[in-house]
Amino acid sequence: MRKFWAENGLHLSWAIALVAMLGSLYFSEVKGYMPCKLCWYQRILMYPQVIILGIAAARKQQVYMYVLPMTLLGACISLYHYLMEKTDWIKSNSFSCGIVPCDAEYINWFGFVTIPFLALTGFVLISAIQIAMWRIDRARRA
Repeated sequence: MRKFWAENGLHLSWAIALVAMLGSLYFSEVKGYMPCKLCWYQRILMYPQVIILGIAAARKQQVYMYVLPMTLLGACISLYHYLMEKTDWIKSNSFSCGIVPCDAEYINWFGFVTIPFLALTGFVLISAIQIAMWRIDRARRA
C-alpha cells in the first residue's frame, strides 16, 4: 500500500483539487450561483493547490509541507460553513457575510451534501493523502 501512495499520491491529490476547482467554477459560472465570503476563502485555499500539486506531480517532488496547512485550514473553514448551514450550533453571521448569505444552500443532495460539504470532502481527502505521503517520506528517511 505504501508503494501505491508513494507513486500515485500526488496525482490523486492533484485530481481531487482539479475536480474541486472545476466544480466550484461550474456552480458559479454555469449555474450562476454567487459564492459567499466563506466560499471565496475556500476557493482561495483550493485553487493554488491545482498548480502546486500539478507541478509537484510532474517533478515527483513532495510538497506536503506546503499543501497541508492550506488543506487543514480549508477543512476548518468548510466545516464551520457546513455547520452554519446545517445546525443551530453556530449562529449564522449571514448579515455580515456580504451580498450572498453564508447559510444559503444552493444544493442539498441526499439531504446533507451541500457545496461546503463537497469542499470539506476535497480538503479532507487531500489532507489524508498528504499525511500518508508525509509518513512514508518520514519512514524512508529513518
